[in-house]
Amino acid sequence: MTTTRPAREAGSGHEPALPSIASVYRSRAVVELKEFFRQRESVVFTLLLPVLLLTVFGAVLDFDLGEGVSFTQYFMAGIIAAGILGASLQNMAISIATERSDGTLKHLAGTPMPRSAFFVGKVVQVLAVTVAIIVVLLLIGVVFYGIDLPSGSDWLVFAWVSALGAAACTLLGIALSSLAKNGRSASATVTPFALVLQFISGVFFQFSEIPTWMQTVAAVFPLKWMAQGLRSVFLPDALAADEPAGTWELGRVALVLAVWCVVGLLLCVKTFRWQDRGQ
Repeated sequence: MTTTRPAREAGSGHEPALPSIASVYRSRAVVELKEFFRQRESVVFTLLLPVLLLTVFGAVLDFDLGEGVSFTQYFMAGIIAAGILGASLQNMAISIATERSDGTLKHLAGTPMPRSAFFVGKVVQVLAVTVAIIVVLLLIGVVFYGIDLPSGSDWLVFAWVSALGAAACTLLGIALSSLAKNGRSASATVTPFALVLQFISGVFFQFSEIPTWMQTVAAVFPLKWMAQGLRSVFLPDALAADEPAGTWELGRVALVLAVWCVVGLLLCVKTFRWQDRGQ
């Protein structure tokens, strides 16, 4: 007498387990970082451009602003703010518009991957690149230009200003990605906007020397406040008198950057698309 094994029913618990949401987020973050560092243009313009600007401006504009502060010491706050803007706003707006245009976003939206994983990966990429930019700029500033680093509680201010600024600019960059008609026009759409912000926000010049109407326009956007907050940790308190309000206004810096985080999030929810118009 022979016996037969009962047939294994489908759905009897032998299917492979689905990956956890944490592992999906981690995998997507790794993919985003690999894709960024494999794109030579992104690395050059996002990572190396701030370094080049610091090197050139630090060598050419070597003069004293008073209180024993060199222009390079003043410029360090602005170039870090500009580096954060490049890693977040410019990088997000251009890369997402390109991925939308070439069908990458449409493909990702059609996979089982949670859509939130895409945004988590982008945020991790921005944070990693931002930290790399800050570390490289500070290293070059200290070694070649004698920059005085923040001390004590100034590091805490440095951290929250950078984090809030990066968050606000990342969300704004994601929203701006929807303005470009396609990936090819993204750089032409976003780069002029970012350059104008840098010129009127006290990145390349002392903010007090910029015309009042430009200061007013700059005060609408997060870069001005990020640069102002970072100046507070690199410059002596005596130079706060050169700011429009005569103080560093750190409370207002936090408020404006936080408001831009909320505004940016709302704009993302309202405008983000997974494919180009007409597809």
